Amino acid sequence: PAHPRADVHRKQADGAGAILSFRVRRSVDVTKFLTSLEVWSLAVSLGAVESIVTQPSQMTHASYPLELRERIGVTDQVVRLSVGLEDASDLIADLENALKRSTANE
Repeated sequence: PAHPRADVHRKQADGAGAILSFRVRRSVDVTKFLTSLEVWSLAVSLGAVESIVTQPSQMTHASYPLELRERIGVTDQVVRLSVGLEDASDLIADLENALKRSTANE
């Protein structure tokens, strides 16, 4: 609701979608995070019944110049999830465990 373009979402969608992106802290080793996941599948495509994770800066947007990726917010710390049919508690636990394994002591 606090997003400056939330009104556009409310006009165009009936509810939330199954794809979301977020930025992890710099203390997270993104490669280690992605390879630590056990339930999520690392893949470029987002359309499947299984839950998929991508790192857009290294996958879908890899051909974009670095300056453009940074300007549009597609940094190396951005992770995109496509939620599948697995049990939500399994997906959340897998994300939490992978974050713990990939975060440097702060």
